[in-house]
Amino acid sequence: MRIGIVNYDMGNLASVQNAFETIGIKTQIQTDPSKLLECDKLILPGVGAFGDAMKNLESTGMKEAVLAFAQSGRYILGICLGMQLLFDKSEEFGEHKGLGLIAGEVVRFQTPHLKVPHMGWNQCHFSENASEHPLLKNIQNQTYLYFVHSYHARCDDARTILASCVYEDTFPAIVAKNNILGIQPHPEKSHNEGLKILKNFANL
Repeated sequence: MRIGIVNYDMGNLASVQNAFETIGIKTQIQTDPSKLLECDKLILPGVGAFGDAMKNLESTGMKEAVLAFAQSGRYILGICLGMQLLFDKSEEFGEHKGLGLIAGEVVRFQTPHLKVPHMGWNQCHFSENASEHPLLKNIQNQTYLYFVHSYHARCDDARTILASCVYEDTFPAIVAKNNILGIQPHPEKSHNEGLKILKNFANL
């Protein structure tokens, strides 16, 4: 099993790689877009601003490589900003186009009574179809995962939402559309439950 972590200069790749090593799974940090199609699965991480991330994906050649990988039917998991990049567009510091793999947009939290960014542990409420999805095997409904973000996704199709959280706004925490998967919290910072999700991804 070859799991590639996409390196486009927008994330703490080592922490994701170390999390996989903790559960006995080797990954490869991929800096060459021509090598992505040699992988069985991809992780699209990300920390920072949406617009900068899309510019880096384009300038490194990773955008077309990731889209080609998605079209191949193999699994991609976007983490945090990487999940947001899967959507059509974002309003973060202006409007920016995303990868367009999941229909929807990324918007800022409207939480007048709570601080932004949303940071810390929050409870994930499963959708009706979540218990059947293999990404959430052995994960309990209402489990807590660790978040750090100021923007969140809005899905055009509610069926793509596996789990939601509430931070005044209700927002998607875990999404899935066929082979395209996304998780807004950081599984690598979410202790045992996060590691279970990464293991489930590796086992898809």
